[in-house]
Amino acid sequence: MSDPAVIPIRTLDWVAIAGYLALMVGIGLYFARRNNSTEEYFVGNRSFPGWAIGLSMLGTIISSGTFLALPAAAYVLDWRQLSINLVLPIIAVLAIVVFIPFFRRSGLTSAFEYLGDRYGTGPRLYGTASFIVMQLIRMAQILFLVALPIQFLTGASIETVIIIAGVFVAVYTIVGGIDAVIWTDVIQAIVLIGGGIICFTLIVWDLPGGLSQIIDIGTAHEKFSLGSFDFDFAERTFWTVSILGIVNWLTIYASDQNLVQRYAAAKSMREARKATAIYSAIALPMWAFFFLIGTSLFVYYLQFPDQTITGLEVDQVLPHFILTRVPAGVAGLVVAAIMAAAMSSLDSGVNSISTVVVVDILKPYLRKGRDDRYYLRAARLIGIAVAALMITGAITFSRLPKESMNDVSLIVTSVFGGCVMGLFMLGFFTRRVDGRSATIAIGLAIMFNIYLALCLAGRIAESWRLGVHSYWIGPLVNLVFIIIAYGLSLLRRVPPRSVAGLTVWAPKEVS
Repeated sequence: MSDPAVIPIRTLDWVAIAGYLALMVGIGLYFARRNNSTEEYFVGNRSFPGWAIGLSMLGTIISSGTFLALPAAAYVLDWRQLSINLVLPIIAVLAIVVFIPFFRRSGLTSAFEYLGDRYGTGPRLYGTASFIVMQLIRMAQILFLVALPIQFLTGASIETVIIIAGVFVAVYTIVGGIDAVIWTDVIQAIVLIGGGIICFTLIVWDLPGGLSQIIDIGTAHEKFSLGSFDFDFAERTFWTVSILGIVNWLTIYASDQNLVQRYAAAKSMREARKATAIYSAIALPMWAFFFLIGTSLFVYYLQFPDQTITGLEVDQVLPHFILTRVPAGVAGLVVAAIMAAAMSSLDSGVNSISTVVVVDILKPYLRKGRDDRYYLRAARLIGIAVAALMITGAITFSRLPKESMNDVSLIVTSVFGGCVMGLFMLGFFTRRVDGRSATIAIGLAIMFNIYLALCLAGRIAESWRLGVHSYWIGPLVNLVFIIIAYGLSLLRRVPPRSVAGLTVWAPKEVS
């Protein structure tokens, strides 16, 4: 192989990939006929079974990072990045018992409708804007990252891959609505898991000692380590990452529109809870499995050295294995799994942003009182705009040095990530905090957030700089918001208003 940067895809692989892509478009076109209302387009008339919603959650939250980044992390280091996900079962129980009833009430479609009911306009718009910005950044990153292995496999330019992939996802998502998103996500989740199983099975089959050899060599090289167990909050120790995992999963289960929209799309509260349980039961073992694939690759290339590997980026090792060791046709299905991992996150992002713009901005504020057909057309136009921004963002990331891309993403995320999790937690678990206290606290928390971001970027004089590691910015901002908001509510002594159905202390029956 003269050029280690490009491995030609075989004809049977192209056939498998083309078949998969045609199936995705076919699903989108099939469901296009049913989308004659925003209720259908956004939540599928709230008729989905729990098992389908659960697999859709799996496809949405688990992006291309699962198929490529997790094996790469285990291949080059160990399993320490798994620590952030070990707390997921605990937060899942909280979501099933506490969060889902709030989002099943009164035909709610958007997570931020809850903020409007609980606090008023300001917090609702803040949560909406924060979600849109954060989601656009995430989608641009996912599209860029999945374009890298596809470029590696095809030899096409990165811009060409980004544009084609972005337009493809946009087409079936915009025409098919949430029906297409959920049912393609189901297929993509199955393809993702199947692709991983194929890779792992072939590695174990080829190794003389099979699975026991992977365990023995991996253990000898400390490849199964979860990191240091010291209590050092300046480093990524097991305990530090676990605490960050609690904040991360609270934010996702309690406020991420991608999940909340699926809570609402289930045909009953029982099915919504079943979906969350299914997703949570599958996700953690699946993450561990993909770490195991990375460790298995490490053992494989110790047993069967390949000089080409030394010239590859770590994220390219698994694609290299797929196209050199996996049989033609089957390899195409595995490549489709890599694409599926990204597409299931991108299609959800396009649909969820369209949903919140219509539900939380157009309907209540900018375009009140229009008929449903107007909002349905607007949702599709918004989807087109979102896809264009996603593609533009991915191309921008592709032209930045990798370090700069990470820095830009981290700074923007730290500023716009803000205190959304704190807003929902105070809403769920307190009766006292009112809209004005929350709004003032949001403003002060944003100022603190910007200050921390500027410290991180080195734009603040060292004597005025708070030495906080980047991964503590989100938790600190949420903590500051919670303290200020609750403190203001105590100082202002505002008479409590009715919060029936909006807090755990004043529940309301839902279905």
